[in-house]
Amino acid sequence: MSSAQEHTDKSFWLATYGPYTPNPPVQGDVSVDVAIIGGGFTGLSTAYHLRKDNPGMNVAVLEGEVIGYGASGRNGGFSMTLFGMEPTITKLMFGQQRTVEAHRYMERAVDSVDALVKEHNIQSDYWFPGFLRVATTPAYIKRIQHDLKILSDMGITGIEWIDAATVRSQVQSPLFLGAWWEPRCGLLNPAKQVRELKRVAQQFGAIVYEHSPVVSIERGTRLTLRTPGGTVSADKVVLATNAYSHLIPELRSKQAPVFTHMVVTDPLTPQQLATIGWKNRQGIEDARNLVHYFRLTADNRLAMGGSDVTLAYGQAMDHDSNIRIFADLERDVVRLFPGLMGIRFTHRWGGPVSVATQMVPSIGYLGDRRVLYSVGCVGHGVSLTHLNGRTLADLVCERKTDLTDVWFVNRREIPWPPEPLRFLVSQAIRGYLRAEDRVHERHMAA
Repeated sequence: MSSAQEHTDKSFWLATYGPYTPNPPVQGDVSVDVAIIGGGFTGLSTAYHLRKDNPGMNVAVLEGEVIGYGASGRNGGFSMTLFGMEPTITKLMFGQQRTVEAHRYMERAVDSVDALVKEHNIQSDYWFPGFLRVATTPAYIKRIQHDLKILSDMGITGIEWIDAATVRSQVQSPLFLGAWWEPRCGLLNPAKQVRELKRVAQQFGAIVYEHSPVVSIERGTRLTLRTPGGTVSADKVVLATNAYSHLIPELRSKQAPVFTHMVVTDPLTPQQLATIGWKNRQGIEDARNLVHYFRLTADNRLAMGGSDVTLAYGQAMDHDSNIRIFADLERDVVRLFPGLMGIRFTHRWGGPVSVATQMVPSIGYLGDRRVLYSVGCVGHGVSLTHLNGRTLADLVCERKTDLTDVWFVNRREIPWPPEPLRFLVSQAIRGYLRAEDRVHERHMAA
């Protein structure tokens, strides 16, 4: 397989990216100030901010495969404000003040992605059409309106309820009964975005190694990272590994990987687009526990993900394919948009999501202040990971800022139990979420 074709089966975004030449791997012994493990949004954003703030700092990013291989090259491309699962759950577990703080962090995250794209002319098919969280049953109307009331009562503005007629005038589906409308949401091609982030980080002086999996981390006077081609010694290390973090023993209990899946259609014809409307090309999610998320691509394909998840067991990460979920997604596309009956689906894939036990992110120090980590994007990580890179850069430099003071930085997490209990707990949570979705949808129109 040539370098230009590597991992093109991992997502539509990677398959259609075009020629890509990875950077060389680590060779021999390298010494840097900061080593970052993971070349996704989090790691590259951290590298960019470190070098921008500290031009004399030696910063290296080590990616085990190629840039875009992990979740950053496989996701739906929604740069959005949703934090964790939904506001009701965050408030229930963490209280009003922390729910507001989290939402403000996410607003800042979306705005920071928007500013970054514009400042560095990032070519990632980016646009800023806003977000619709649609209700497809009466139960989901109540859920969305309840979430909106919680946010409104806490002083959050910029989100409103729109009725069935209004939402259908924007996107025509017989199942849409109303929606949460939020102008603050961008859409992008994630593979292009992460590889453009690589370009920007390198432009500011970061060194990026690909095909450099870290096989061990040794703590001594300095930190030593061993790879198949050599070693990297550093004063500080950032573990920007998210859904792959359970492969690092010290992070194993902080998150669990869960796989979400996506399908993409052929480009829609003008006639097919006309049956849907979708003039403003908003990003859309529904209000299920196991959400559907869907959007148009730059070339007018309909991309849909979600519906259900695949659970991982132990250290295995080979869960990209799930034939049942692919079939469900293809059925659901046509249920939502009957005018697409008979459409061909060209790409099917899956990717890992990092889930902490309380369904919210976690950033902090690991063991001592020389090692930092970031986990728990819970499926809404595009904007979050970009801003987390800024937060991690502040922590690396031991600067106390409004970002490092956010409550989910250095918080005490409830750990995931070891296997096989972790898998059983995950099954129980997924089973409950699926059962509740079935109850809410039992009378949904066919």
